[in-house]
Amino acid sequence: MTRSALSRRMNPIFSFPLFALLAAFMQINAAYAESKPNVVVIYADDLGYGDLACFGHPTIKTPHLDQMAEEGMKFTQFYSAAPVCTPSRAALLTGRYPIRSGMCSDKRRVLFPDSGGGIPASEVTLAEAMKSAGYRTACVGKWHLGHLPQFLPTSNGFDSYFGIPYSNDMDRVADRKMGRKIFLDPKVKYWNVPLMRDTDIVEQPADQTTITKRYTEEAIKFIKQDQKQPFFLYLAHNMPHVPLFRSTDFADKSLRGLYGDVIEEIDWSVGQVLQTLRNEGLDQNTIVWFSSDNGPWLIFDAQGGSAGLLRDGKGSTWEGGMREPTLAWWPGHIPAGTVSQEQGSTMDIFTTSIKLAGGTVPTDRVVDGVDLTPVLTQSGPGPRDEMVYYRGTKLMAIRKGPWKAHFITKPAYGREPFKEHDPPVLYHLEHDPSEKYDVAKDHPEVIKQLKAAAEKHRKTVKPVPSQLEIPLTQK
Repeated sequence: MTRSALSRRMNPIFSFPLFALLAAFMQINAAYAESKPNVVVIYADDLGYGDLACFGHPTIKTPHLDQMAEEGMKFTQFYSAAPVCTPSRAALLTGRYPIRSGMCSDKRRVLFPDSGGGIPASEVTLAEAMKSAGYRTACVGKWHLGHLPQFLPTSNGFDSYFGIPYSNDMDRVADRKMGRKIFLDPKVKYWNVPLMRDTDIVEQPADQTTITKRYTEEAIKFIKQDQKQPFFLYLAHNMPHVPLFRSTDFADKSLRGLYGDVIEEIDWSVGQVLQTLRNEGLDQNTIVWFSSDNGPWLIFDAQGGSAGLLRDGKGSTWEGGMREPTLAWWPGHIPAGTVSQEQGSTMDIFTTSIKLAGGTVPTDRVVDGVDLTPVLTQSGPGPRDEMVYYRGTKLMAIRKGPWKAHFITKPAYGREPFKEHDPPVLYHLEHDPSEKYDVAKDHPEVIKQLKAAAEKHRKTVKPVPSQLEIPLTQK
């Protein structure tokens, strides 16, 4: 090294540009990270519209969810894209009606342990899109989009997985003669549901009495990991899908009984996640969603929840089957204590999250989710004005603005046949959210508009094979 070069190296005047450049780079990097919020989606299973205190339940205590609503936004007109588990979860993670991905069926409403299908590799999941945008990703909880290796979370954009691959009432081993009694006094040994870490079974049967607690611990561990990258966490609780289980800390605590105990433990879990974000200094840069896959399973009586003033529940395309209690929390961005009456859907979480992440929403296919950022920030009107209600592959109803037309109706469960309506039955949901008063005869022009909207939607749907009808033995 020459004397002049050594002199320049020792002289801080010559070193300053390097330090300045490094500092500027660090500032740019920090600003870039700050512009990419973390995303957490907390998803309940079979939670009713009326099951939270902040949505009107008189005896279930949900202080953490209530606080989440007070600090964020409560949606009063937010929908799942299907009234049962598998198709609704497919819609959340693809931003598309399940009719487009083949994740629905008129023969089998959900995937089972003897199913050979699952989420198609051609679908772009929210985890894949977020990963492409530089996010680390984790799935904790119930999956129900296929239990074979190629369908599991780690094959569909998630860096890690800890949870059960399908519903907690599957893999039943209890004597069939016991019938529904196993739900009245549920015991872990009645089901052989596997608990998985990534692609390995680590416990079978899963101890469901501690599973909400363990999911929460896993979620917190993920949040606290290396925070150089933004993250996407999908925390999908098993509960309150029957069989109902809760830990000893919540046993016999709720005035609502076992069902209330379960909801209050989920509320505790939400509180733990939000407090971790606060403790880690991540609350201002993390958006948290809370919602459910479908409405309450009313056929289980006191073991099921409540849709509040809405009609029917899980399995149906009445409002109680698909309108969900939904909250969004993002301190400093979502005005605190906001109640939004704008329409929204779990499919919109897909598009909104990708947009906020600076990622790319697929353009080579129809994406039904819209960007709700204007609603969240109160900077503009909601972009969603329409919702289509499917049962399997059947288009049962459509909502446009405040109006909802049912072309076909059928009870959630039972052998009663499908009933077609011509003209369709019509409800003004803002006047009549309980769908009690058919006003079709008074509004023929609205019927005409809704029929046209349904036909326009149908033209965008291309038939694809049903994944739910593929048997496990098929190669």
